[in-house]
Amino acid sequence: MTAPAVAAAATRFDPRLAQRKLWGTIFLGACMVAIGILLVSLVLLLIDILRGVPWLDAQFLTSYPSRRPAQAGVLPALVGSIELGLIVAAVTFPIGVGAAIYLQEYARDSTVTRLLRTNIANLAGVPSIIYGIFGLAIFVRALALGTSIMAGALTLSLLILPVVIVASIEALRAVPNSQREGALALGATQWQMVRGSVLPAAAPGIVTGIILAMARAIGEAAPLIIVGAVGFVTFLPTPLAPGYTVLPITVFDWASRPQADFQGIAAAAIIVILVIMVFLNVLALVIRVRLSRNIQW
Repeated sequence: MTAPAVAAAATRFDPRLAQRKLWGTIFLGACMVAIGILLVSLVLLLIDILRGVPWLDAQFLTSYPSRRPAQAGVLPALVGSIELGLIVAAVTFPIGVGAAIYLQEYARDSTVTRLLRTNIANLAGVPSIIYGIFGLAIFVRALALGTSIMAGALTLSLLILPVVIVASIEALRAVPNSQREGALALGATQWQMVRGSVLPAAAPGIVTGIILAMARAIGEAAPLIIVGAVGFVTFLPTPLAPGYTVLPITVFDWASRPQADFQGIAAAAIIVILVIMVFLNVLALVIRVRLSRNIQW
């Protein structure tokens, strides 16, 4: 018997190898079961939501809430969600990306910097209701913004800011050091190197992180309930005026009512939220692909 055949025979009857294969098969089976449960849950959820399709029409998107389900619409909630998203984006983008650039490109690797990065990563996992309580104390009461969209938007900005910072840091970290060294070797200053070499290369990851964080902010309800969002608004909200609502709050209000018709229009509002989420995810994918085409390593 040749040496390879002997080695193959010894490997075939190795009990440790058989045990590893057994545990590997068990782990693979557990992963498949988890994926199956997730897919079944998603399908059941989508089937339940599809009962709202008959309620989706132009009247539903352009009408105000009403005590009568046949006349109810999501226009104030849709406008409130759009205004909220625009303010959150305007606040979060410069602060989050600027903090990431400083921590990754300018700050020295010290105990304070590492502690700061760890705390930012931990803040990304804090329950959203905690941010709602903080926003109530700071923006609603201390800064006297009241129950306005501005207070809610600033609260959600704090919620997603750690996510944006962490995603931007990872995108900047993925840029090879050779690209930085090449720019500095050509005589560029630190800021010129960051602006002209590092940021264009990291832009796909940064934009993707920002858009996905925005999708999370638009789908939040708990912090906004704390800072004064209501479920029944019969006027178009403005950023600084008191009184507003958003799509998740409207869904919560309708779903809590016992009438079957309100359950149907709540499902229709959920479909509107899902469409917005899908749009943001597709936008993130398109931007990432287009920006990646211009990157040459």
